[in-house]
Amino acid sequence: MREISALWGEYLNGGEVGADDDFFTLGGNSLIGIKIIDRVSQDYGVELSVRAFYLAQTPARVAELVEQGRTQT
Repeated sequence: MREISALWGEYLNGGEVGADDDFFTLGGNSLIGIKIIDRVSQDYGVELSVRAFYLAQTPARVAELVEQGRTQT
């Protein structure tokens, strides 16, 4: 989950992102969301839908989706 938070920090504000920080509150938009989804796919081999990513909204929830995706493959 720390890795997901760090990934968000790279794309959103260059700083620390907490596990429960909201993507949209941090200034996230559709272009940044797509970039993060692509990185998750490259780094973890897990395909997230845009809808699932936006509904998750926090690094902690996205990390849960990544973990679920890893156990399904």
